[in-house]
Amino acid sequence: MKTKFRTFLLIPFFALLLFASCQEEKIEITEPTQEEALVPQAQLTSLISATSKMDGSKDNIIDGASCISVKLPVIVKVRGIEIRIDSEADYEKIKRLYDELEDDIDRLDVIFPITITTAEYQEITIESAEQLSEFIAKCKGDEEEEEREIRCIDFKFPIAFSIYNRDFSVIDVVNIENKKQLYFFIKRVKNAEVLASLNFPVTMVLKNGTTLTAENNEQLRRIIETAKDSCEIEDFSKERLENYLKKCPWIVYEFKRNNQDNTAQFQQYAINFKENGVVVMRSRNGDMLTGTWGLRPTRRGVLLKMAFDNLADFTLEWLLYDFEDGKIKIYEEGGNRIIIKRNCDIVIDITKERIENYLQECYWRIARLSINGTDKEKEYIGTPLKFLPNNEVKLRINGELVAGTYEIGVRNIGFILQITLDGRPDLKLEWLITFLEPGLIKLENANSKMVLERHCFDVDDDLKYIDAVIAAGTWEVATYDDGLVHVVDPTTNFFGYTVDFLLTGRIKVTDPNNGVTAGSWLAYRKEGLYLGMLFANQAPFNELTFRWKIKAIATNRIELVDLSASGEIERTLILEKKN
Repeated sequence: MKTKFRTFLLIPFFALLLFASCQEEKIEITEPTQEEALVPQAQLTSLISATSKMDGSKDNIIDGASCISVKLPVIVKVRGIEIRIDSEADYEKIKRLYDELEDDIDRLDVIFPITITTAEYQEITIESAEQLSEFIAKCKGDEEEEEREIRCIDFKFPIAFSIYNRDFSVIDVVNIENKKQLYFFIKRVKNAEVLASLNFPVTMVLKNGTTLTAENNEQLRRIIETAKDSCEIEDFSKERLENYLKKCPWIVYEFKRNNQDNTAQFQQYAINFKENGVVVMRSRNGDMLTGTWGLRPTRRGVLLKMAFDNLADFTLEWLLYDFEDGKIKIYEEGGNRIIIKRNCDIVIDITKERIENYLQECYWRIARLSINGTDKEKEYIGTPLKFLPNNEVKLRINGELVAGTYEIGVRNIGFILQITLDGRPDLKLEWLITFLEPGLIKLENANSKMVLERHCFDVDDDLKYIDAVIAAGTWEVATYDDGLVHVVDPTTNFFGYTVDFLLTGRIKVTDPNNGVTAGSWLAYRKEGLYLGMLFANQAPFNELTFRWKIKAIATNRIELVDLSASGEIERTLILEKKN
């Protein structure tokens, strides 16, 4: 049996909403229990099965249905002109004829009999247009199908499965070369005919060509589940697209009107498409505007009409021309364009009580702080805020909680957060809340900005493991490479020092002469796992004040790196257990 290592899930998937092709490094920790086998009724098994089904969307110009595919060659008529379709490239012949016609009637007739292939790779002979229409209506109307085909993502083949006996010993390895083979193999798994696990890593390919690598079952499940949402609009119907838009709020990321870029004005506006043609728009300052919306299919595509009495820039009939991974691009002639992204966590109906409840749920990490253009967040590394009832707030510094007050206020411009902490004048501003969701709060004051990110202790298993390892025993700096050329290795500056991470968030540094220096630390997750350390302005440890990315961790060794914007390692810090 091969040795398996537990790996951190380094990409939180409310991000994958971003679908990056770059993969995080694996962080090896401990051996897991054997949980890789695919269970017949498990969600992942169903997702793999749905992904392996035949994608019939490529020939929709012929049959108008993604649940079937017409077997080539086939002969069709467009306005009396017969065209023989021998390959997918010939679909362009039909499109060119459509473009040459001046009216809006795109009429195509299929010459029967034809053979169609279903999503389950079954071939059926169709003798007439009536029979084809009945079959399409049945497969398109089956909206409640448990495993509706997922067409927005595919496996990169070949892939392999390990086959087990009942003692969970590997007895064979099966190689899969294409989707059809995968479908029938997973069918055997679902029927409990075979006990198997997928051999990782596997590469998944999105419809736009982006590749994503899964290292374990959970990562694969999240990748497919996230991609599945973008498939909901592939088979267009007015009802399905309406439901897709109403499912979650949408955030404005780009806005252009009459060739003028108004992104700065409308960015992070939130749009909530509701029932009965009602749309609610929330501005950054919390103002709520209500209007109407509706969809209209045309030959150009699907048109979205929005109308607001007091928001003329959004009042237009827009063409929905590109759907991708929870993102929609909206366009209209004359230099009009909007890009919106789905955010199921954002709060549209903000109230003072709701803000207070969010603040009091967990600690909050100051992820960004810019005061009049000067970055100040380095001063708050490893020092989270805790908002308590009765308007009390505490800042954890060197393991101790410094108490202050906070207040949620209501102004004409929206809701504000004011924090008062002794010795922390940078926080003592009337911060306008411009963006609020359960894990993220963005605030502004004139030329100053602050971003708070939620941090909940004892929730993330990886972080609990890191906290336990770091707090067990004392450490020393085994390697420090700052990326520069030195005559003397900078690691020698740390010889004789002992570093003790306390569970209170305090770092106790003891020098060779038994002098003590205090600091703060916090392990957290943000598109990876990080260890933030803040030391007093005293050499040599002040050079280690930073949010270090955790590259690897074991019970006696921690490897930390400082990455450039391009992902290259600029500095390396290795801590080893002293006792």
